[in-house]
Amino acid sequence: MLDVSGATVSGADVSLTREDGTPLRTMVSEASGEFTFTKIPAGSYLVTINAKGFAPFTSPEFAVAVRQAYELPDVSLALATASMVVTVRPTEFIAAEQIRAEEKQRLVGFFPNFYTSYIYDAAPLTAKQKFSLATRGTFDPVAMLGVAVAAGIEQSTNAYAGYGQGAAGYSKRFAAKFVDGRTSDFFTHAVFPTLLHQDPRYYYQGSGSVKSRFAHAVTSAFLARNDSGRTVFNSSYLLGDMASGALSNLYYPKANRGAHLVFTNTAVGLAGRIGTNLMREFLSKSITTNVPGDGKH
Repeated sequence: MLDVSGATVSGADVSLTREDGTPLRTMVSEASGEFTFTKIPAGSYLVTINAKGFAPFTSPEFAVAVRQAYELPDVSLALATASMVVTVRPTEFIAAEQIRAEEKQRLVGFFPNFYTSYIYDAAPLTAKQKFSLATRGTFDPVAMLGVAVAAGIEQSTNAYAGYGQGAAGYSKRFAAKFVDGRTSDFFTHAVFPTLLHQDPRYYYQGSGSVKSRFAHAVTSAFLARNDSGRTVFNSSYLLGDMASGALSNLYYPKANRGAHLVFTNTAVGLAGRIGTNLMREFLSKSITTNVPGDGKH
């Protein structure tokens, strides 16, 4: 028994099998590659050989008569073909796993940091996943605490004086900030990203010069990835802020309503986004829990 180079193959498992597949004898080939079966009843047989690193071999059927010695023709074993198993999972499943990791991200273990992707080549989100992540983020208990604090600051400075003071004034301010935040989150993170096929997340760069990282953080307020991975104008954020501002005209005091309210809210949203992106790029990773990646490398 030889390999394709002519070298002997020892230690192979050799089986003598009847024509119906019933095994009769099994042995291991010798150092010379030879094997011998003795005292074999007359009949038809097959020889099968299995050796590590070689493809299985099965001989043609042959017949052995009474008191006959049969010599199998030279056996040449072929090398086994390398096999590779590739597991393919739908992109949606990969994105779901990455979202679960993002939902564990919290600044100093407390403040949500769900919309920062530390995996630079993260899978695109489906429409359902965009709405699910928006819901998870906007109704996080810490977000509600932020609404209460913002309403308190407006109360203390008498912002939007038409709401008045006292418990009634605070309640109106709280309700306004609550609706502002919820509509802004859903418009910018789910509704328009779904309609325009854009990704609402910030992609942490984490490498390169300070200048390139600064530019990445600032331009990410104006540019986004679409669901195909291409860079496009971030119209989801612009339209989302404007839509949220337009809705605020329904419940803000009459003295504060008008186009200026829409554009003020849009400008504040844009400025806040730039500041948030700079924090995400230069500070957030070191103080965020459960970071799953290292950005662009």
